[in-house]
Amino acid sequence: MALGKKTTKKTGPSVAEVRENIEREVARARKMVEREAAKIKKSVDASVKQVDGYVRKNPEKAAAIAAGVAAALGAAAALIASRGKKGKK
Repeated sequence: MALGKKTTKKTGPSVAEVRENIEREVARARKMVEREAAKIKKSVDASVKQVDGYVRKNPEKAAAIAAGVAAALGAAAALIASRGKKGKK
């Protein structure tokens, strides 16, 4: 009889309590993510304004930089493509 009494007692939190804790933590995490996303957006917006200002003041330099980046990406893509063809022969 003593064994039956011991096994019927609750030893941990109920399902409702666990659910409430999870919902509370999810809400807290969601608020944290929203705050961090707002910080990131503000930082990105500031960077975009700074880059836009540079491009407007130095269009030739900006075009040269863009061309250099495009050439580097094109060369990297060609290198990757050529390596893929060598392995198939």
